Amino acid sequence: MEKPVIGFLGLGKMGLPMSLNLVRGGYEVHGYDVAQHAVEAFAREGGRACASVDEVVRAADVLCASLPGPAEVTEVFSGVVAQEGRSGQLVIDFSTVSPQVNHRVAETLATRGIDYLGAPVSGGVERAVDGSLTVMVGGPKAAFERAKPMLDLIGQNVFHISEDVGAGSVVKLVNNYFIGYYTLAVAEALTLAGEMGMDLEQLFSILNVSYGQSRIYERNWKLFISKDFYEPGFTTRLLIKDLHLAKDMAAAKGLELPMTDVLIGMYEKAAERGYADLDMAAMYRYIQDIKNDERA
Repeated sequence: MEKPVIGFLGLGKMGLPMSLNLVRGGYEVHGYDVAQHAVEAFAREGGRACASVDEVVRAADVLCASLPGPAEVTEVFSGVVAQEGRSGQLVIDFSTVSPQVNHRVAETLATRGIDYLGAPVSGGVERAVDGSLTVMVGGPKAAFERAKPMLDLIGQNVFHISEDVGAGSVVKLVNNYFIGYYTLAVAEALTLAGEMGMDLEQLFSILNVSYGQSRIYERNWKLFISKDFYEPGFTTRLLIKDLHLAKDMAAAKGLELPMTDVLIGMYEKAAERGYADLDMAAMYRYIQDIKNDERA
């Protein structure tokens, strides 16, 4: 069977490696990003660079997207895709948004005969590069089966959660809620351990085989804190966005999650201090700032 032509919107830190894994899987992939350097990097690796969203939409049988947030997703899908899309196309949306946004976009596209899957991912840039992401998919089973060969090139763990197009976003926001806790806990715990004179490398070796182990601890320590390097894989700004989405999701169900405001407040203070566009692991450095301020 002839492989479908894929369009990919959003060639950023996650979208670029994901799209290139599709290229390496033998698909013809047309891509666009607002950042020209990203489009050029995509073209150098075998992707077909496009000059606009419209051009990608017209070329694609399957349209993938990895966009920053709800505003961009709504603008692209309720605007250009709804106008230029055609019956029979499939949309796979890897963006992290609320389930409500997934539902609104799916309803809009359904009027054009376009199937939609909400399929957020987890694993960070390193797993996007090696194709081992976790993919959390909500949407019609038939659409999922159509997408599965492509999803298998992007993720090692691909889950069809339910026919609800917002189901993947529910899981992703719960996942990132955990991440918000873990990242701040790592920052504060390592600061405490350092003050007590612990060798933090030795501490990691011990806790990594103890109940204190977590993938976020491993990620933040190995890739960032131990190197004092915070070039972003996942920015503090994006984590704040996701925590707000989780808070809104809870509020829609009449739930109050008391620690949510504490977490958001801490991350927003860090953002105000210049940490918004650094990796979230830089919360460790921010906690160091607080410590130094208190001692000044």
